[in-house]
Amino acid sequence: MLSVVVPVRNEERSVALLYDELAAALDPLGEAWEAVFVDDGSTDGSFAALTRLHAAAANVRVVRLRRNFGKAAALMAGFDQAQGETIVTIDGDLQDDPNEIPRLLAKLEEDFDLVSGWKTRRRDPLVRRALSRLFNAVTSRFSGVRLHDMNCGLKAYRAEVVRGLRIYGELHRFVPVLAHYRGYRIAELPVNHRPREHGRSRYGPERYLRGFLDLLTVSFIGRYRHRPLHLFGGLGLALGAIGLAILVYLTILKIGGHAIGGRPLLTLGVLLVVVGLQFFSLGLISEMITSHHEERVPERERADRLVDEILS
Repeated sequence: MLSVVVPVRNEERSVALLYDELAAALDPLGEAWEAVFVDDGSTDGSFAALTRLHAAAANVRVVRLRRNFGKAAALMAGFDQAQGETIVTIDGDLQDDPNEIPRLLAKLEEDFDLVSGWKTRRRDPLVRRALSRLFNAVTSRFSGVRLHDMNCGLKAYRAEVVRGLRIYGELHRFVPVLAHYRGYRIAELPVNHRPREHGRSRYGPERYLRGFLDLLTVSFIGRYRHRPLHLFGGLGLALGAIGLAILVYLTILKIGGHAIGGRPLLTLGVLLVVVGLQFFSLGLISEMITSHHEERVPERERADRLVDEILS
């Protein structure tokens, strides 16, 4: 089965049209599919429209959140309810084209685990396009995942990818990065993007500012979650070495008869050594916590995280 997860917020006029387009694109494939709509605290008639759609179509499931928790929470709720071996996400505003889904599924069959859409001709205002391009360039360079469009809502996954992830806050933008750090194979495919006809966009410049902070979180989780001493220990050693070099230099001056008691450089040297020791100690404590956590995870579960295929 194929599951299509659709996060929805205040898209009363779009949900029925989107389902019709999904049916037109997926029914010819000849495989069972379901649409999982997640109402993320809508304040219009979206839930009533979804209720009518659920009554009219047997393959529609509706999840209603208690309030607006954000897109990441809506996606996680949809992933938990999806029953398909393959999962597709698509935004509920009709800007993503459902006719692109068969192409994403075909690309997924080329031995990839996640295929992300790339809005090559984005139908959004100029300011939003410019901010998005800057955000994607920085994210791609910083994370090492060479994608042109991290935040495209149209993606196809093998179910094991999303069910092994826990996204929260604004981390839905970085699902390809998180999947890459877990060893999954990522691909990108140009897709059609359409102008918004109903509702209004809820993405502003502040979303991208928060996104850069989330990028630091994702990079830390992906690169240093199982080796925190590499980060904190490295910083500690670097700062401590600089502080020690300053103190050695001042010691040489003192031996030469120069007064060093009133020099700000002495304070800086001592401060760098102390801060370096604190960072190094923090790294050691983090390593102990990580080691304790890994010991509590069953050995088979630890192995399943790493194994891709077994031939026996």
